[in-house]
Amino acid sequence: MIGLLRYVGLANAAVWFGATVFFTLGAGPAAFSDDMRRLLGEANHPYFSGAIAQVLISRLIRLQIVCAGIALGHLFIEWAWLRKPLRRIETYLAVALTGLTLLGAFVWQPEIRRLHRMKYAVNLPAPQKEAAAQQLRHWHATAQVANLIGLIGLGCYLARMARSSDGPRFVPAFKLRS
Repeated sequence: MIGLLRYVGLANAAVWFGATVFFTLGAGPAAFSDDMRRLLGEANHPYFSGAIAQVLISRLIRLQIVCAGIALGHLFIEWAWLRKPLRRIETYLAVALTGLTLLGAFVWQPEIRRLHRMKYAVNLPAPQKEAAAQQLRHWHATAQVANLIGLIGLGCYLARMARSSDGPRFVPAFKLRS
């Protein structure tokens, strides 16, 4: 059972990290690529590329919330059921990454979605559109910095989960010395 629990924790960390890397380096940039511009046409590209990216981001965030829940559940099960002490770094990383994910889901993305709609609204005056575009750039930059921090944190979390933390099971390590 311990092996299965360890596998679930490691697989979860790998999926979480892999999905974030794939979106950041593959799917996200594809929404704004020249191929997408040709597919949508010049008139539709700016608005619909952003809208497509938002749909993809919402799916990524759902997956990240599930992975964050599994990570916190994994730590809790190790602590409660296996009576293992909470490992400080893994716990801090899991909580911080969960916090970043929830900020993305409930703060950054709703605001980015609202500002994106305002920027391309046909019934708003030009000064309001420009103000929305400026705020959108600010919120998008903040979300990108958070994504970079999250990627680094997920890489560290995956590395920590992949590292074997199993020491001697029944004899304290200091009693093995001669």
